[in-house]
Amino acid sequence: MKFKPTSEREEEIAKQIVDAAYRIHKELGPGLLEKVYETCFCHELTKRDLSFKRQTDIPIQYDGMIFAEALRLDVLVEDAIICELKAVEEINPVYKAQLLSYMKLSGKRLGFLINFNVSLIKDGITRMIL
Repeated sequence: MKFKPTSEREEEIAKQIVDAAYRIHKELGPGLLEKVYETCFCHELTKRDLSFKRQTDIPIQYDGMIFAEALRLDVLVEDAIICELKAVEEINPVYKAQLLSYMKLSGKRLGFLINFNVSLIKDGITRMIL
């Protein structure tokens, strides 16, 4: 199966997302509430002139029905990349499955699962692509 490569624009946004996570983690470290990291993450996106939607609902269609508030994404960056933020002891495999489902159902190809509750932020960033 041949995958369509990500665009240069998607890669540039992805780079900024990872950089923002590193900056926040370096400054604040682990152990805070997810909401704190989400607020700081969105602030970093604003500083980078990236548009985003926070806690945005994505409607889902199933068998002729529409669920208007079926999905709630933590942060959707530039209407292209989903970022699910966590501040947990360890990543449950269901978080990755959830992100993949969000990506499939919203039609977004690139997503990040970012857990700030780690000693080294590189261990807390998972990039997923469809």
